Amino acid sequence: MGRPDKGKAKKGGIRRLFTWKKLLGTFIVFCLLGMGALYVVYLLVPVPSANAEATMQSNIYKYSNGKILGRTGKINREIVGLDKIPLPVQRAFVAAENKTFYKDNGVDIKGTTRAAWNTVTGKGKQGGSTITQQYVKNYFLSQDQTATRKLKEMVIAIKVDRKMSKSDILAGYMNTSYYGRSAYGIQAAARSYYGVDATKLTTAQGAYLASLLQAPNQYDWTSASTTGRKLVEERWNYVLDNMVGEGWLNASERAGMKFPVPQKPKPSPGMEGQTGYIIEAANQELMRQGVSEEDIKAGGWTITLNIDEKKQKDLVKAVDKQLEDKLDRKGDAKQATVQAGATSVDPKTGAVVAMYGGIGATEHWMSNATRRDYQPASTFKPIVLASAVDNHAVTQDGREIGLGTIYDGTSKRPVVGSPIDFAPENEDDESYGPVTVQKATNSSINSVYAQMIVDVTPAKAKKTALALGMKDGAGFPETPAISLGTMGASTMDMAGAYATLDNHGKKVTPTLVKTAEHKDRTVTGAQAIGEQVISREAADTATQAMTGVVQSGSGFRAAGDYEAAGKTGTSENNRSAWFVGYTPELVTAVGLFGEDAKGNQVTLTDTINPGRANGGRTPAQIWGDYTERALNGGSDATFDLETNGGAQDGTAPDPTPTTEAPTEEPTEEPTTASPDPTAPPTSTATTPPQPTRDPVTTPPQPTQEPTATEEPTAPPTSIQPPDAGGDPGVNSTVRPPR
Repeated sequence: MGRPDKGKAKKGGIRRLFTWKKLLGTFIVFCLLGMGALYVVYLLVPVPSANAEATMQSNIYKYSNGKILGRTGKINREIVGLDKIPLPVQRAFVAAENKTFYKDNGVDIKGTTRAAWNTVTGKGKQGGSTITQQYVKNYFLSQDQTATRKLKEMVIAIKVDRKMSKSDILAGYMNTSYYGRSAYGIQAAARSYYGVDATKLTTAQGAYLASLLQAPNQYDWTSASTTGRKLVEERWNYVLDNMVGEGWLNASERAGMKFPVPQKPKPSPGMEGQTGYIIEAANQELMRQGVSEEDIKAGGWTITLNIDEKKQKDLVKAVDKQLEDKLDRKGDAKQATVQAGATSVDPKTGAVVAMYGGIGATEHWMSNATRRDYQPASTFKPIVLASAVDNHAVTQDGREIGLGTIYDGTSKRPVVGSPIDFAPENEDDESYGPVTVQKATNSSINSVYAQMIVDVTPAKAKKTALALGMKDGAGFPETPAISLGTMGASTMDMAGAYATLDNHGKKVTPTLVKTAEHKDRTVTGAQAIGEQVISREAADTATQAMTGVVQSGSGFRAAGDYEAAGKTGTSENNRSAWFVGYTPELVTAVGLFGEDAKGNQVTLTDTINPGRANGGRTPAQIWGDYTERALNGGSDATFDLETNGGAQDGTAPDPTPTTEAPTEEPTEEPTTASPDPTAPPTSTATTPPQPTRDPVTTPPQPTQEPTATEEPTAPPTSIQPPDAGGDPGVNSTVRPPR
């Protein structure tokens, strides 16, 4: 026998080493090891908490008609439930991304492996993920394209698929995906591309939004290249064809569909203009309702306001026409100090239908509608009258106070019956002699109302003011001087107080928020209409008195084709000028404030017009312009009043017939007999002339109506009063307020 063939022996050894049994065994071992490794990974990789961006939402603020006023938050997203998304739109997303979504276990092993391998080998970003995997990536992980992240994504997707329903996963996917145009989630996308809420999307529109997810920026039709448009249209057709193939869309319906070209991008509503003021005021109101600041900042709220879109625009137009168009803010430093604020309220519901906070929230951060650092001046006088009637107050000689009650209108007349000396000067130091309360209201006679508040007592007048809605503060002492409105108040405060008068004494609290909805709670607006806080007779008497102010008094510039009641007011040193008034349907408070660049209060004199800026001038003109617009040109509504005393047409006559024109609001601070309003009296008051008849029960005969004239132009009188709006005891050339 010959020697064995060495080559054959070598081959046989290799065969013995790599037999099919050994190879199969090795493969099985590796598979088991791999499966074991995957199981270990499955056990070790937890389902993490959601990443910060996935849960971040914006707050949406809407007008009362549902139109968006503005939004806040870093990310434009509003999470909606799947029940808010039409079923065909849901199916369009499944048809676009993962037809087996309802059947698979959350992963596509083949697709994921291919995508991971291509990423590792540098062949670029590849797809292959299921809807569940994409939801996991958006909600729990990051957008990093790494093998490690891909492995975690797959493991977590399996766990999520076992714990969550397919509906919840699909909703999460549609709410966390990015659609371009800074829109995150289906709701933001629907508004951005089609101007509707997600619930109103058509099948064709849903298919386009589903197509966008593959390349949001490239597929935005309005900015896409020719190639981009071609690709997204092909993608859109692909989605619809898949829906037909899955039995989710009728073929004939599919054949009739046209590509739904989206609208052009619109800038997101920002905080400029009046928006920022309104949103901040709404947030403050929500916090008073028990919603924490942290909850508001977390986002996800849809807040519907009572702001009426038309009336809001009407108010801005009125301020622009009557004030801003007449000012040179850039070229005139004095004119630049003028600030305007306004609040308009529906007296039947308490709804704040319009608000003006200033030239713009991004330019002047403090809202002039809600600030309380300026005096409301003589707009407080009707509250004194209402308190007198409500408390059945009587004069020093025992006569019940009403519209026809006679008072001494002598300028600088010391009040009688007060432990605090007070003798305010009238406008231009004019003495009127005996006058009715109606006349004193029309002409805003300081000496009359100073005595009236003593008769009713400052404590009771303050109590009435607080009941009507004004706020207590350090500047609201119980002294005769408050008859001239020396406390601080906002336009919203005054609108609320006057709305209560308009509502016949039933409390009206101005409310901005109608509803605030979150995924797990709903907050309704504050209770706006409350109980009867003063008698109807008291409220209606104040209303009657103020109709005279508009018809033939200092507020004649606010008159229009509507029945109105109102009161002018101009504070000391002319730092603020007001007109607050109402019709049966609408209450509006307008204020002008002098403020320099450092936030200090300054005079309005020689700013809007030469000389004093009176409440009966620009504020009344703004009020009248706005009211006419808001009431669509006018109104036939009339006041239904039950009043106390005096002529019932708002023109109660004086004891001595006179014919005189209405005067403008004086603009300067109250005059007192002592620089210290809390000092003991140093003079003896004289008793005013008393009529022999009872003017409440036997009113005198009407006299000729006054005619409107321009405000008086007499030079100011030099006095030295306390400066309730600034530093006490400062010498100034001033005029008393009305």
